[in-house]
Amino acid sequence: MIDNNKYSFEKNSSFLVTGGAGFIGSNLVEKILNLGYKVRVLDNFSTGRKRNIEEFLDNSNFVLIEGDIRELVTCQQACSAVNYILHQAALCSVPRSINDPRTTNDVNITGTLNMLIAARDNKVKKFIYASSSSVYGDEPNLPKIEDRIGKPLSPYAITKKVNELYARNFYELYKLPVIGLRYFNIFGKKQDCDSVYAAVIPIFIKKLLNKEAPTINGDGKQSRDFTYIENVVEANLKACLSDKEALGEVFNIAYGGRVYLNDLYWKICKLLEVDIQPIYGLERAGEIKHSNADISKAENILGYHPEYDVDRGLEKAIEWYKENL
Repeated sequence: MIDNNKYSFEKNSSFLVTGGAGFIGSNLVEKILNLGYKVRVLDNFSTGRKRNIEEFLDNSNFVLIEGDIRELVTCQQACSAVNYILHQAALCSVPRSINDPRTTNDVNITGTLNMLIAARDNKVKKFIYASSSSVYGDEPNLPKIEDRIGKPLSPYAITKKVNELYARNFYELYKLPVIGLRYFNIFGKKQDCDSVYAAVIPIFIKKLLNKEAPTINGDGKQSRDFTYIENVVEANLKACLSDKEALGEVFNIAYGGRVYLNDLYWKICKLLEVDIQPIYGLERAGEIKHSNADISKAENILGYHPEYDVDRGLEKAIEWYKENL
């Protein structure tokens, strides 16, 4: 468990979590409420699930606004009288963005611009936003370092890079205290396993729990820096408490490891005590082949020190899916 004593906000601090009914957002909401602070969620439930926040609805510190970040008036209302914004709302799938680039653009770029404007107008203390390792694109070197990026490989990656450009611009023009977090392949409790755009770990777990063979896209030799959700929660809260040195910057948020997809698959099989051969399918368009983060910048400036490696995270995730599927 994350040590709650690490986080010392002012007594009546209030947070807005956009996309708070989603996987990452709902985990942030849970942590902030457990710390005793007020949380407002803005979500249109296009990808988020009400079941992710049902347990919070009777909490006096929790407020739900059902609305869309593509509407500036809604963003202005949501940002009123909050201290910290954790902007997680987005359409987060590379394949989805290839199938429907316009909607991805509208949500991820126009929606984020609306949130930046609303945060500026309401003079929030910190605006923490979710970026993505997809911005590294075709840059071949490992590990990934924040100031060394390549050509984006998907519309989704383009939207996240534009988010970073807008955020930096709002910091320079309006002194909005922004911090970007480049997430690397997050997994954990409440991650959707039923969507056609679901991530690989929940798909593997659900299929194997049902004694079915999952499909691995490509040869399984691609590698990822899989990152357990508790590490991401820590990064967001540490960013809220960070010094001026962090403002306007982006940070890799990962564990700092590298796991090949084939190895990941057999790790999960071992934990579930099954022996099922996977099915190999076509590679996905727009996907990065290898991903591994240098997290030294986040360690040095944010004080980010992830506690959960892949093995420990998988154990926790599997425990949750066994109880909730």
